[in-house]
Amino acid sequence: MGAASWLQITMKPDSPLYARLYLDEDVHKRIAASLRLRHFDVIATSEAARCGLGDEAQLEFAAAEGRALFTYNSRDFIRLHFDWMKRNKSHFGIIVSDQASLAETLRRLLSFLNRVSADELKNQIYWLQAFK
Repeated sequence: MGAASWLQITMKPDSPLYARLYLDEDVHKRIAASLRLRHFDVIATSEAARCGLGDEAQLEFAAAEGRALFTYNSRDFIRLHFDWMKRNKSHFGIIVSDQASLAETLRRLLSFLNRVSADELKNQIYWLQAFK
C-alpha cells in the first residue's frame, strides 16, 4: 500500500490535524499574529468584533466556528466546560493558562499545538502549564 493510500485510510479528510484557535479577549493580539506567522489558523476576539461579550457567548462563537478557545480566565471557563458537558453541548476544546509573558505563552501554545490534535481537543479542557 502506497503512502498516499495509507494517509487516506488513517486520516479523516474533514478533520484538521492542528486545532483552529479563538483567543479570548484577555489574550494579547500579538499571540495571534505570532501563531499566524507559523501558519496556525487563529483569530483574536478583537478581530472577530466580539469584545465585551460574556464567556458563554465567546464559547458559543468558538464552537460555531470549529475553534478551540484559549483563555487566561480558567475559573469561568472550567465551570462552563462542565456545564456544557452536563447539557450535552459540544465544543472544540478549551485551553486555559495562568498569566505568563508573551514569549512563554507562545512557547507553551506551540508545544501544545504540536502535541494535541484537533480531534483530541474536542470537548476537553487542557491546562497549558502541562506543556512547559
